[in-house]
Amino acid sequence: MRYLLLAAAALAFAGCASSPPRNDRLESARTEVQSLAQDPLTPQAASQDLEAARDRLQQADTALANKRPPEEVDHLAYLAQRHAEAGAARVDAARAKQDVARATEERNRVLLEARAREADAAKQKLAATQAQLAELQAKQTNRGMVVTLSGVLFDTGRATLKPGAELTLDRLATMLKQNANARVMVDGFTDNTGSPEFNQTLSQQRADAVAAALISRGVSAERVRATGRGEEYPVATNSTAAGRQQNRRVEIVLSDANGRFAQAEDMTPR
Repeated sequence: MRYLLLAAAALAFAGCASSPPRNDRLESARTEVQSLAQDPLTPQAASQDLEAARDRLQQADTALANKRPPEEVDHLAYLAQRHAEAGAARVDAARAKQDVARATEERNRVLLEARAREADAAKQKLAATQAQLAELQAKQTNRGMVVTLSGVLFDTGRATLKPGAELTLDRLATMLKQNANARVMVDGFTDNTGSPEFNQTLSQQRADAVAAALISRGVSAERVRATGRGEEYPVATNSTAAGRQQNRRVEIVLSDANGRFAQAEDMTPR
């Protein structure tokens, strides 16, 4: 039994003697080098730092195994750790750069999608406006798009709108409310029944009646200007009742979507 105990103690002593001594700084450096090696960005951002750290770590292991002075082992471990830290800093910088690039790419994607949505909305709005203009039978003139209210709108010598204009005014007001920057010029006309002075006043009253009808439907007064044109600019002969009825009309000149008219005119309310 004594011999067996002595043999076991000898083996244990031999095992301890063959195990390399531990160095805390070296183990700390080893941990940082391993962490750097496991980062997926290291090959492209810090490969040289990793190589240098591994070289110094191997030198420290060799020095420790050869029982070199602890100061030498510590110094080599310190160098390995510093190379690993430098590599980690480069990796962090590369990752931050990637994050910025991804954020910029995402921002650009969001902006492009927003612009695409705005473009689609603008197209849909344009299509809706064109459909509304077609319903209003608007015509392109040198003054811009013009909607003419004619027919049985007014009796001779009167400025009271008849019910026949209601649907057109409803549609026109709806279109203007959907195009918040658009403006209108409302021009009133008469036939030649009566004096020119009377007809001038009557045409202004007719223009005012149409403007008031639009405003009552929710169109801002600042977007509407009414002007009387008198008996000038007839569109039909005044020698027949049918012709005079056509001349008793109101023309509504539409601006573009930004409030500009084809021909610049004073928008000061009268």
